[in-house]
Amino acid sequence: MTGPAPEIDVVIEDDRWTDLERLCAVAIPAALADAGVKGPREIVVLGCDDARIAALNAGFRGKARPTNVLSWPSAERGAATPGGNPLPPGPEPELGDIAIARETCEREAREQGKPFDAHVTHLLVHATLHLLGYDHETEADAELMERAETRVLSGLGLPDPYGEP
Repeated sequence: MTGPAPEIDVVIEDDRWTDLERLCAVAIPAALADAGVKGPREIVVLGCDDARIAALNAGFRGKARPTNVLSWPSAERGAATPGGNPLPPGPEPELGDIAIARETCEREAREQGKPFDAHVTHLLVHATLHLLGYDHETEADAELMERAETRVLSGLGLPDPYGEP
């Protein structure tokens, strides 16, 4: 990415997230660079546990259960048509917030036979793309987002998260 590095404010609520700042510093700039996002940008990442993310999931999505990652874009940037590229962010630096749950990430990595760091990096890329307006509401949107995720992770030397472990 050209220009200043994004400002990533990592808030740790669960002390097991000793590695979150390092993973954010790799995943988030890579996703922004792939999407062509330039200029000063700000993202807040909350490293929490399943109980906290379940409460957030209930409050914001009406789903009272833990999930791996949640994201809250600072503005609506979704594409006008399914499978279309999202709108580029405006000049405002704030892109949004991300929350990620330790237990769910550990369980998913174990179940999928993937290294924990690679799984978390994928989820941080995924959440950053959500902040940029990508989604997976339609098949065309999901394909666009998955291609972007795979491209970013490949650039980081990580395998296709949708392929076989």
